[in-house]
Amino acid sequence: MISSMTGYGRGVAVKNKQTAEVELKSVNSRFLEINLKLPFTLSDREFELREILKKRIKRGKINGVIQFKREGIDDIVKVDGKKLKSYLALIEKVKRTAKIKEELKLEHILGNNDIISSSDTGITEGEFNLVKKAFNTAIDVLIRTKRNEGNELSKDLKKRISSIEKKVTSIEKEFKKGVTDYHQKLKERVDGLIQNAKENDERLHLELALIADKADITEECVRLKSHLKFFVESLMKDEEPGRKLNFLCQELNREANTISSKSISTSVTHKAVLIKEQIEKIREQIQNIE
Repeated sequence: MISSMTGYGRGVAVKNKQTAEVELKSVNSRFLEINLKLPFTLSDREFELREILKKRIKRGKINGVIQFKREGIDDIVKVDGKKLKSYLALIEKVKRTAKIKEELKLEHILGNNDIISSSDTGITEGEFNLVKKAFNTAIDVLIRTKRNEGNELSKDLKKRISSIEKKVTSIEKEFKKGVTDYHQKLKERVDGLIQNAKENDERLHLELALIADKADITEECVRLKSHLKFFVESLMKDEEPGRKLNFLCQELNREANTISSKSISTSVTHKAVLIKEQIEKIREQIQNIE
């Protein structure tokens, strides 16, 4: 079963007047990107939380917000004024020297733990277990929403694959009739232009047979159907089919292009164009698969 890269998960854990809340949002990304916003009390446990996430999510850009509160205990945030002034002066000096015009933003300061510190700097192992409980709950919900959306994606992709299969079957039937009709038209034109066409009938049939062979798209149709079958199998069985499906789309498009270029039938050419349109829509859809 495939999973989408977009989803949302929230988890809450409460124990002994302590509350841990976690929110996770995931969107498309070529690789796994993790951005966690943590309170000061959890700043030294970020690596552990990231590792938990990496074991369960393979692709996507994930933004997470984690909060931990102790009822009745105020977390006092302190600002070191001297360090702040020195920091600001250093930034202005660097900007002048490097001729940087970018304005200083509040986020550039808030992320500096040497300037801003919290009176509540520690967290016990029991408290961290509470955070992990909320974190894993949020991941569970996130994965569930990703799979739900992946299920809808899978239905859409199967529908499009089925549409392509029908067009390929139709093309296989039409191209043979098209080659025969084309063969007859060429023969009639040649008969009208060459008086001694009957004397060269054997040579004429040979040339027409060569033209028909060049227009033969049987192999392309066989490969196209094989790729479609493999696409559906990967969709159903592979745990992380995103990259494989993207490669298969390239192969599908290659065969459709060849069919279009070799075709001597307007109807077959039109069907090949419709197939390429479906492949492009499939390619857009699979960009959202984990």
